[in-house]
Amino acid sequence: MNVTLLAIVGGVIILALASYAGYLLLQLKKQKELQQHHTKLAIDKRNANIFENVRILCMAGIQGQCDLSEISIRVYNIMDYVQGEERFDFDKEFPATSELYHLVKDMARGDDRQQLAKKERMKQNLERHKAESRLEQTVIEELKQLQEKVQPLNNQINIQMI
Repeated sequence: MNVTLLAIVGGVIILALASYAGYLLLQLKKQKELQQHHTKLAIDKRNANIFENVRILCMAGIQGQCDLSEISIRVYNIMDYVQGEERFDFDKEFPATSELYHLVKDMARGDDRQQLAKKERMKQNLERHKAESRLEQTVIEELKQLQEKVQPLNNQINIQMI
């Protein structure tokens, strides 16, 4: 009788522990799904912010409010931060903007430019203006295409902590 009673008690304990383990596994699965959902929302929100900034930069370039070389540097660099399925090959889809970026990316800008000798600064200005004038129309067309491309992707998401 004692052996039977101990076997029953042991079986109940094992069943209780197995049920609790199953419950914990279910909770873990729910937690992982929730984390994946929040990660996707965070990526979507970040991408939406990037696309809004790119849209504004494109508008500035199209309207001539900023040098095309500066726009190409900013747009190329910011698009590198896009994550997930919305990421695309910028060099392949926008070759003129990419070419302008690669031509001017190593040229001095801002305070570094002021530190250059006048002759070097004039040389860089000449190279930049030649590249901008040669690629101007193509880059503006590509900026229009990019602006249209990121507009539907720019779905602003409001995330609130619960």
